Amino acid sequence: MPDSTPETHVIAYRAAEQLLNARDPRGALKLLDPLITAHPENTSARLLRARAFFLAAQLRSAELEFQLVLEREPDNSFAHFALARTLERAGREGEAMRHFRLAAALDPRPEYRAAARFEP
Repeated sequence: MPDSTPETHVIAYRAAEQLLNARDPRGALKLLDPLITAHPENTSARLLRARAFFLAAQLRSAELEFQLVLEREPDNSFAHFALARTLERAGREGEAMRHFRLAAALDPRPEYRAAARFEP
């Protein structure tokens, strides 16, 4: 990343968020890859990159990135939910259900509970 500073990293992260919101996951990945190379410990950037991989239908990469986030933050309900969606999309429903249930146990949001098939 040219002129790599904390400020340029924040700008790259925010720009990647905007690209992801605009449904341009490949553009977001181009911004996030150098940021993560410079700061591999940045869990927020890794979570954003995992979402970008998911939206780009790069399911194996998304799965690995979500798993890395969960190694660092095992109580991250969103990461469990997103990993479950990734596994579900890959046709691995049994593995997905485990993470849907963990997400719902950590955070009782209606969409997490519904995906986990918990009673309302």
